[in-house]
Amino acid sequence: MQGRVLIVAGSDSGGGAGIQADIKACAAMDAYSATAITALTAQDTLGVHGVHPVPLDFIRQQIRLSLRDIGADAVKTGMLGDAPTIEAVCDALAEDGQGIPLVADPVMVAKGGSNLLAPDAVETLRRRLLPMAALLTPNIPEAEVLSGLRITGLEEMRAAAGVMLAMGVPAVLLKGGHLEGERLLDLLATPDGEEVFEGTRIPSRHTHGTGCTLASAIAAGLAQGMVLRDAVARGRGFVQAALRAAPGLGKGHGPLNHGVTVDPARIAALS
Repeated sequence: MQGRVLIVAGSDSGGGAGIQADIKACAAMDAYSATAITALTAQDTLGVHGVHPVPLDFIRQQIRLSLRDIGADAVKTGMLGDAPTIEAVCDALAEDGQGIPLVADPVMVAKGGSNLLAPDAVETLRRRLLPMAALLTPNIPEAEVLSGLRITGLEEMRAAAGVMLAMGVPAVLLKGGHLEGERLLDLLATPDGEEVFEGTRIPSRHTHGTGCTLASAIAAGLAQGMVLRDAVARGRGFVQAALRAAPGLGKGHGPLNHGVTVDPARIAALS
């Protein structure tokens, strides 16, 4: 096991997204994960049915204790929920997480359509979290909110990424899965240039937690010393494999198979 990732995000009681998906993704990448939980959610594959925020002092305490004891080689943030939580997380990371690369997944809406970020918190996200991030990983709807631009294709993706780079984040991975068509495009943009990752859409309703999983897999790569481009490429490959191997659970948007990298036969041989 190599690389320590501190995950700051909400819990998904259904296990497909949130902290649960983050931990599974890091384990699949052979990285260690510690957590600071920002909210408890009651959810299943059909949607989010309840949210219980964690007190701000307790969020800060989780971050502080993890970083001062175990430490971290990368930090990943997911669901932060509201402006006070964003402020608390950023304050804690500024105090104890200086110099640690941060992968920020700007979680705003759950797969089932429930809001996971208060509308009045978007400006706080722009002002506090984005300048601290080494990489921002928005999907199309999130990028539209953050950039204020309508995105219908690659050229609009480039324009929106440019707006977000101007906000102080040094790299943006804009995920194109919400666009129509069988050809999928993800855009990795930095001030020095861009790379377009292409793929073919995998027909499946079992896509719950893809954003969380990808961001955490990338964070694991950065924690292991990989350069950003390679961490992104490996993370995308993992998500695609986990999608193809999805177990088909639930009545709605089901989870991925995060255990696609696990080899039970190898484990049995070691026992």
